[in-house]
Amino acid sequence: MLRRGKVCRPGPEGPVVALRADGDPFDPFEVVDRLRADYPLIYLVDLDGIERGDPQLDYIQEFSRDVALWVDAGVRNADQSIDVIVAGARRAVLSSALVNGPRVLRRAWKLTPELAFEIELRQGVLQASPDWESRDPIALARTAREIGIDHFVLAPRDGDPDWAMVRTLAGVAPTWVDGSFLPRDAPHLTESGASGGIFHIEEILDEGRPLPSDAPVAPRDDEDQNQLTRDE
Repeated sequence: MLRRGKVCRPGPEGPVVALRADGDPFDPFEVVDRLRADYPLIYLVDLDGIERGDPQLDYIQEFSRDVALWVDAGVRNADQSIDVIVAGARRAVLSSALVNGPRVLRRAWKLTPELAFEIELRQGVLQASPDWESRDPIALARTAREIGIDHFVLAPRDGDPDWAMVRTLAGVAPTWVDGSFLPRDAPHLTESGASGGIFHIEEILDEGRPLPSDAPVAPRDDEDQNQLTRDE
């Protein structure tokens, strides 16, 4: 999670700057170097893009030189998605909570197929604009797949992941579990057919022991449960 070039972590009232034990902020490039030693993929949440519509393209460009990135920069239209890809992201993540219906998603896909579609849930309820005809997450996923989207991110913001839903989505397209996913949930990934999981990097920043490098998970910086513009 990055805001104005500073690594952030979840706080009680929203994202806050992550600090070392000595009180200094983490250097974002050092954090990326630390993560890429164990993880081939980093999920970057660009808070400037989400909160202010001003994605940190320079940082995306620099980070992507050393590691594969999926980037959630609050994309709301097709042009924003291609900006993220041109900056170096492996995939731009578009959320059901921000993209206004299938027409916008189709336009983005025509510009670049390197997209992932996030299906956001809160208390089990799909977070999506009225431009999406269905309130059913599976129906929404099928619409996205018909457009051409070939990777999903299921993001429950509260409560445990619905592994039955994960299993169904994984039958439609490769599916990653975000939101309330925790490293301890990793065994469920294989059982449900999920491609991987996305988790907060707090335990790594706190010098906790990361999961083995062969675990199908990706570290995440996420605006978490108290987001300003939308809850990630």
